[in-house]
Amino acid sequence: MRITQGCFSFLPDLTDDQISTQVEYCLRKGWAIGVEYTDDPHPRNTYWEMWGNPMFDLKDAKGVMMELDACRKVHGNDYIRINAFDNTRAVESVTMSFIVNRPADETKLKLARTDTNGRSQTYSWTTARNS
Repeated sequence: MRITQGCFSFLPDLTDDQISTQVEYCLRKGWAIGVEYTDDPHPRNTYWEMWGNPMFDLKDAKGVMMELDACRKVHGNDYIRINAFDNTRAVESVTMSFIVNRPADETKLKLARTDTNGRSQTYSWTTARNS
């Protein structure tokens, strides 16, 4: 099962040239860029680990791509995403986010439904690596 979170998640994986083009777009908008990684892509896990500090005042995508390459060397079998932050309203809000690296063995997400009292139902998520 392919994890679908963020922009472009239903498209084939972006190439480095396509990633760089998206980063250039973000930089032209004046957005700060952050690189994050995780081994737990659960939809409710919104707090991924940051790779370094957010990159403010960059003018060239090469700096982001260098950080992405460094993150891939250490966390190449994890999910890695790029976030763009717009701080024009004095709030660091994510404007764009997309996955740029996936493990060779993607995590499966399974929705489990449990029938309870009467006609009530509860739902829970479970995750497991493909085997």
